[in-house]
Amino acid sequence: MFYYLSSYLYNLHVPGSRLMEYVTFRSGAAFVLAMLIAVIFGRKVIDRLQRHQVGEVIRNLGLEGQMKKTGTPTMGGIIIIMSIVLPCLLVSNLSNPYMLLMLFATLWLGLIGFLDDYKKLAKHNKEGIAGKYKIFGQVGIGIVVAATMYANPDMVTVANQEVVDASNGEVTEVVYEESAQKAPVTTIPFLKNHNFDYSSLTSWLGDYAEEGGWVAFLLITIFFVAATSNGVNLTDGLDGLACGTSAIAGVALAIMAYLGGSVVYSSYLNIMYIPGSEELVVYMAAFIGALVGFLWYNAYPAQVFMGDTGSLTLGGILAAFAILIHKELLLPVLCALFYIEDLSVMLQVAFFKATHGRRIFKMTPLHHHFQKPGNSGIDALIQRPLQAVPESKIVVRFWIIGIILAALTFVTLKVR
Repeated sequence: MFYYLSSYLYNLHVPGSRLMEYVTFRSGAAFVLAMLIAVIFGRKVIDRLQRHQVGEVIRNLGLEGQMKKTGTPTMGGIIIIMSIVLPCLLVSNLSNPYMLLMLFATLWLGLIGFLDDYKKLAKHNKEGIAGKYKIFGQVGIGIVVAATMYANPDMVTVANQEVVDASNGEVTEVVYEESAQKAPVTTIPFLKNHNFDYSSLTSWLGDYAEEGGWVAFLLITIFFVAATSNGVNLTDGLDGLACGTSAIAGVALAIMAYLGGSVVYSSYLNIMYIPGSEELVVYMAAFIGALVGFLWYNAYPAQVFMGDTGSLTLGGILAAFAILIHKELLLPVLCALFYIEDLSVMLQVAFFKATHGRRIFKMTPLHHHFQKPGNSGIDALIQRPLQAVPESKIVVRFWIIGIILAALTFVTLKVR
């Protein structure tokens, strides 16, 4: 709304009206607005959840301080979603297809999480909607994202090419093609030009290789949306854990979107230029601001939990955002913590079934493993640490690892 109002004020020669044209200014405004909405209106939402007795159902797993959390308001993801959407509606360019797609994905994923939380509360247990329905929703948004990127004529890339000095083999400059292209390409480290075309996987299809590449891109999109969404959902088991690690990943993605949306910085990093994607910085600024504001109440000891309304949404947002800026193949580094949480559960279940009762970890998802003391009667292969680690220390250490992973993600862009 303010974005369009500024154009009207500019025509009236109002001083400062051009500020809304700058992505950096609108991103800063989105961050501040999102944080304020989360802090100010978040308190009102928490109070209302308490009045309606929307409290978390806790199973006694023998973890220190666990049962004290019984009755803590949940479904706080409503605060996060509200704090993302409202600032974007106020300061973003709503004609930008990237922004519209991210807002749609946010509401879609939020609805899935809300239905899951609502069913848990209605039945007063931890069983929400069936897993197949969650997967159906995640697959659905993956299809929407991939199909929109394929069909929308404004969602294109400009490929980068290196100019090499024949005398010494060194790259002298990076140039871009004269016209934008619609192709299933992405950024990947360790390869020349940092570009990877999914069509190379389906070259055996001959004239239909590009169509096959888009199908491969669709499958990759669905995989990352589902894996990241479920990973954040599993990570949301300690106060501030999913919130903090998601915000860290969000900062890295915001920087990538800004760099990829600028032909100057894209050239410096030797990555493809994505016209229009700079508007996504405004969205991610609101995302980060919403999480910082929510952390005010979610930090240990938490006054509210985000529930599946928040955790399923956060993971899907991170994946969809990375896909839109063609950086999805960097997610295994950036979001490694979430995938490790996913993997720990899958390995634990498989090993438990194969050995008829033995475990790899003392408890999964992995963050709970560190809360259990070693040699506590659990038949697990990994007993360390022998002393239970306090919850707040686990959270901060996971944040530190998240920062390291974000830094490594950028380092990979300079490795060829």
